[in-house]
Amino acid sequence: MNTPLITTDAPRLAAELRELLPGWLAGRRWFAGKGESAPVVEPVLADLVQAGDPALLQLIVRAGQPGQEEWYQLLVGVREQGPEPPAEAVIGRASGSGLLFYEATGDPELMSGLLAHLAAEDADGTVECHRVADADIPAGLTPHVMTAEQSNTSIAFGDKLMLKVLRRLQPGPHPELEMLTALRRAGDVPSAHPLAWMQTSDAFAAGRTTLAILQQFVPSQGDGWALATREAAECITGECASVAPFGGFAEEAHALGRATAQVHTALAQQLDSRHLAADEIGALAAELTRRLDEAVDTVPQLVPFAKQLRDIHRDLHGIAARGHPLLVQRVHGDLHLGQVLRAKDGWVLIDFEGEPGHPLEERRRLQPAVRDVAAMLRSFDYAAHHALTEVLGAPPGAQAQAGLKGSKLARRASAWAVHNRRAFSAGYAQAGGVDPRCAPVLLRAFEADKAVYEAVYEARNRPEWLAIPLAAVRRLAQGRPEAV
Repeated sequence: MNTPLITTDAPRLAAELRELLPGWLAGRRWFAGKGESAPVVEPVLADLVQAGDPALLQLIVRAGQPGQEEWYQLLVGVREQGPEPPAEAVIGRASGSGLLFYEATGDPELMSGLLAHLAAEDADGTVECHRVADADIPAGLTPHVMTAEQSNTSIAFGDKLMLKVLRRLQPGPHPELEMLTALRRAGDVPSAHPLAWMQTSDAFAAGRTTLAILQQFVPSQGDGWALATREAAECITGECASVAPFGGFAEEAHALGRATAQVHTALAQQLDSRHLAADEIGALAAELTRRLDEAVDTVPQLVPFAKQLRDIHRDLHGIAARGHPLLVQRVHGDLHLGQVLRAKDGWVLIDFEGEPGHPLEERRRLQPAVRDVAAMLRSFDYAAHHALTEVLGAPPGAQAQAGLKGSKLARRASAWAVHNRRAFSAGYAQAGGVDPRCAPVLLRAFEADKAVYEAVYEARNRPEWLAIPLAAVRRLAQGRPEAV
């Protein structure tokens, strides 16, 4: 009788896998050190979720360049026999046992086992599974990996469940789990309900750390980005079905504003909120100025507008001196058109974890709700100019060569953005949020901060797209909240 090679000793499997991980991990899109030399990888927790052939190994590693290591979660399939997984999933074969290790999130059998393990609510051991009271977690659903995820890995189970597997881990309460739980308590709010979660216990060296969140799957017509850019392109080319050429999507933008205000109201009621003192508003303005100064060092094109932008920050500080309170609360933290889904009954906001690369403390910080609003307004601007790029077949930095026709279409793109920004703001106010247009100093400060952030990103990653945020910076520096 042959002895099976796949041991139930999880640390031993992790030790065999260890030599294969540096080269493989460096190529993962969710790994912060991609593009650098192979990282140092040290397994720190190994748990065998499912034994057999294939087996499922849950692994937490500390990885990165010396002195810059971070925590990551891996879900690894282990095979002795059976069909080979797709080449892109293969991690490699162990030199000793010959066992095949591979990325397990694309393996339906192993993901079904992971879901069953999570639904069983096993709170013993170093990895705990918890289930929301009365949560309906049906079995027998077909799992498949969602391709849109960048920072984590999301697995849909039929059209009922969505499991977000967190990759880059940070110890402490996870913002998405906190906020989804709060929105569930609030009742009729446009967000998905959490159903269960997985975390490490206090026995884990770094302390309690969220590993995965199971929530309702939201069937949808698509995300806001795909829908908005399609509508924008139709209006730019004159094919718009409503109020051509400047209409299109306005009703949806208005509804999205209402949904955003409903979420903000619920978060303010269910979680912490308070008014900032004058010195705290001053500190907030100083933080915006600090980020601007760092950006100017990276993007010289910002220099001509730096003085006016600093004046905007001083105006923000000035509203405190005039006795205007500033409410801060928990916010989405990374809101844009790609973070909303058009469900059957309206818009649903998703992905409440904030910027995954930012520290957990920063993502959980109380902030003005207008930060989310400003980010969404910037997203409408980007959608319009992304659509213009598709229509002209040229990136923003090369569109000046399109001549008079290009200029005409660019005006239509800008008009589309203005039209939908106004509709979003009106919907936000109608649902009980503070109309951002009634707080121009606050809105300009945060929209400018977002545009400066975009300028840094584009300068580093897509220089030919730098024209989009620079145009917004110029407009805001000149005191023009909207311009066509």
